[in-house]
Amino acid sequence: MPKHLVERFVNRELSWLSFNERVLQESADIRNPLIERLRFLGIYSNNRDEFFRVRVAAVKRRIQLEKTNFDLVEGNPRQLLEKIQSTIIKQQKRFYRIYDEIINSLRDQHIYLLNEKQMNDNQQLFVEDYFTKNVYPELVPIMISNTRKFPTMNDKSVYFAIHMIRKETDKGKYAIVELPSSLPRFVELPTEGRDRFVMMLDDVIRYNLNYLFGMYGYYKVEAYTIKLTRDAEIDLDADVSKSFLDAMQEGVSDRKKGQPVRFVYDERISESLLKYLRKRLKLSSSDNLIAGGPIP
Repeated sequence: MPKHLVERFVNRELSWLSFNERVLQESADIRNPLIERLRFLGIYSNNRDEFFRVRVAAVKRRIQLEKTNFDLVEGNPRQLLEKIQSTIIKQQKRFYRIYDEIINSLRDQHIYLLNEKQMNDNQQLFVEDYFTKNVYPELVPIMISNTRKFPTMNDKSVYFAIHMIRKETDKGKYAIVELPSSLPRFVELPTEGRDRFVMMLDDVIRYNLNYLFGMYGYYKVEAYTIKLTRDAEIDLDADVSKSFLDAMQEGVSDRKKGQPVRFVYDERISESLLKYLRKRLKLSSSDNLIAGGPIP
């Protein structure tokens, strides 16, 4: 195809990102109710996750083929991956700006989203009680320091990467905790007059970290949200002795062990912990390492 005709085409992956940005625009539209704007943010986030699982994974597979003659329309997959990452980062910055705007608008409606440092005494007692009765039984902390095999991370789950320090000169130990999907992501605290208060499950756990790890003598425990997205393409075994159903079952099962295609982390994470995770997860610079806010 002649080059002047190729230039008229928009790459399908970049075109899809433009579509998802339309969802983001709906979340920014002040004419929409606040709850609908929050839902649009959720839709945008879910769409983006699936985009990485399937479309970005396909681009990375093209890179692994190491072809020198690229399809004119599809283009160079390495350059495309760079464009995807820069577009995603721009959209993510806008995502957090819109999120902050919505949270500020909720305050005008007497609805407050609190973090673990903003509670009064009564709210602290409530959160401690909620944690011990509902959250603590669901948590399974896994120590990852000095382990030979890194635990498999589910790409649809959100995790805490935890840095535990015993003394100033200590590099500390590391652990991960999967946030329980069986519990609501938002916890409603007791109302006070007209005011209603909500806290994310992440902050409920973060407030009670000493309850989890204090008994081991750590004087400082920090937790940062992380999320890993894996290649979700299904590879069907060509073994003719297997039925199609068996091949599909194996293909779906293997998705849980797919190669990482994106790693999202709280931008406040310590440099040592991030370096450790990159090494243990075998993440390269092409694995879409994306820093963001505390909500992945």
